[in-house]
Amino acid sequence: MASRAVTGGRLHRAEEVWGWLLASPYLLFALAFFVVPFVWALLLVFTEWDLISPQRQMVGLANFVEALMSPRVRAAFWTPFKFMAVFLPAVLVAAMAIALLVHSLGRWAGVVAVGFFMPYLASGVAMALVVQGILSYNSPLSDAFFWLMGDVPDWFGVPALAVVVIALMMAWKFSGYYALIFLAGLQSIPKELYEAAEIDGAGSWTSFWRITVPMLYPALYSVMVLAVGLMFGVFTEPYMLTGGGPDLATHTWHLEIYYQAFSSLRAGYASAIAILNALSVFVVLTVVRRAMEWWGRANGWT
Repeated sequence: MASRAVTGGRLHRAEEVWGWLLASPYLLFALAFFVVPFVWALLLVFTEWDLISPQRQMVGLANFVEALMSPRVRAAFWTPFKFMAVFLPAVLVAAMAIALLVHSLGRWAGVVAVGFFMPYLASGVAMALVVQGILSYNSPLSDAFFWLMGDVPDWFGVPALAVVVIALMMAWKFSGYYALIFLAGLQSIPKELYEAAEIDGAGSWTSFWRITVPMLYPALYSVMVLAVGLMFGVFTEPYMLTGGGPDLATHTWHLEIYYQAFSSLRAGYASAIAILNALSVFVVLTVVRRAMEWWGRANGWT
């Protein structure tokens, strides 16, 4: 009995070692890119440091007070919500339409799905240059606008238009990725539900809203959390297209952190803004999660 207990203990320890070894790449990644930067930021928020000088000045909570009073930080706080107002409906409708289209196809469904997924793999810089070219004053699209309306919209000079263009550009990029999540959800819905609804006389529209959408709750939950979180981490698109303008209309959290840390060389102040950014993401995502969980319970999900 004693030898069996010793052998069992060795096997258990061997399994533990293998488990830690298999998880070690992710743990090292999380340690290097999440834990260490977060601890470093916590140490910097109470200092004034230019990233070069060996001396750091302790300033207490002054960085947080300055950030809360800054009009640039207030603009960065509201910008994700402005993007959300356009991005969420656009990307949800587009991703759902792509998923339904691919789900209805048979033989070429995989090829079509990859085609819609390709924009997600493209560089944000490359996509920004493409959009900039499409909306330039000498592009065929601008010629069409001039022929129809007698004028060409100043896409990146009007605050509302700049927000809409950047939000729709991101919807184009991410709709294929979110469609794959919806597609996995569609494939998990039992066909018997649609057959029973058809026997009861339900049409396609009724089946979509009464069966498809509620049954896609896990996929919708994932997409909503990903999409809302994405809005608080936007950087490349406004950096390339507007620089945060006009009038700070597209000025995001990450743009402000970048400008303060690497243009103004204020690492402590930029860290304080990063902490405020993390807090705002946490609060908003908590609200979104609670709302989605309430909607899920209302549709029979526990």
